[in-house]
Amino acid sequence: MAHLTRRRLIAAGGLSGAALLASKGTAAGQHDHGANGGAGGVQVHAGHEGTGHADFRDGRTVDHAANGFDPHELVRDFDWGRTTRTASGRVIREWELVALDREIEVAPGVKFAAWTYNGRVPGPTLRCREGERLRITFVNASEHPHTIHFHGIHPSDMDGVPGQGAGQIGRGGKTVYEFDALPAGLHLYHCHSRALAEHITKGLYGAFIIDPAEEREDADELVMVMNGFDTNFDRANELYAANSIPFAYMETPIQVARDALVRIYLVNVLEYDLINSFHLHGNLFNYFPTGTSKTPSEFTDTVMLCQGQRGILEWRFAHPGKFMFHAHQSEFTELGWQGFFEVS
Repeated sequence: MAHLTRRRLIAAGGLSGAALLASKGTAAGQHDHGANGGAGGVQVHAGHEGTGHADFRDGRTVDHAANGFDPHELVRDFDWGRTTRTASGRVIREWELVALDREIEVAPGVKFAAWTYNGRVPGPTLRCREGERLRITFVNASEHPHTIHFHGIHPSDMDGVPGQGAGQIGRGGKTVYEFDALPAGLHLYHCHSRALAEHITKGLYGAFIIDPAEEREDADELVMVMNGFDTNFDRANELYAANSIPFAYMETPIQVARDALVRIYLVNVLEYDLINSFHLHGNLFNYFPTGTSKTPSEFTDTVMLCQGQRGILEWRFAHPGKFMFHAHQSEFTELGWQGFFEVS
């Protein structure tokens, strides 16, 4: 059998075995390309003929319950931790993050040996307020040494890199990262152990939001961590997504209200590809790089981000209906990184 690459996967219309991709109602979805041996042609899913949208073949889905996380819940899930106050009244905000080795299903019938924070990919979206004292207890229950490196401002011994502070935390080990919540904006955290690419692509990352002292306008807030999965270990991704599961927001669109302010906290952690992107249909958005300023840098419908870049997007839908969002690298889109907003 020929070696499976992402380009062979696209040509074949999907993943071998249980999780083939289908381009519904299109020429690609109606003909047998015959690539990758047994992958064969793709099939139009009954009830969706003529939509022209990609999805998993035959309407198959990932078992979110077995994974222990659901992208439809992750998109609005913000972890505020637990708080106490010092005698002077300062807020101490705390979390516990546990590194766990866990097999997850990234496409129907396709299992991936992930390394996770708290059993999910991406890890919890940590949220706090500017100026608070943050305390993150890290427990390594994995078979491999790991760290947590936070983007933001902190002392060098809290940087979560090998050779500084607690350094790498071995199996069964534990440490505490403690620093002030600075600066306000959208950040991220990830493992910084070597080989760095492997530790990131296996799933050890998450979003980290510091709200400004002067609160932002109320909005319907969403978090999207753009990622991908190298399922055959050739240092090239076979699947792409926002919040880990390809096509999750195609069959079950994200519900938003017409004229309501929508705010997305968008983070790119994609490994092995130099650039990722976000494109919105039927609208434009204000873009705030890293969220460190309340003045947008541009009014656009597409942004490009390298790994580690992030930004806040804000807009209002003027019209009801379904509006697509996706990467504007067509290959990423065909391999899972696309979805819908449903506006009512």
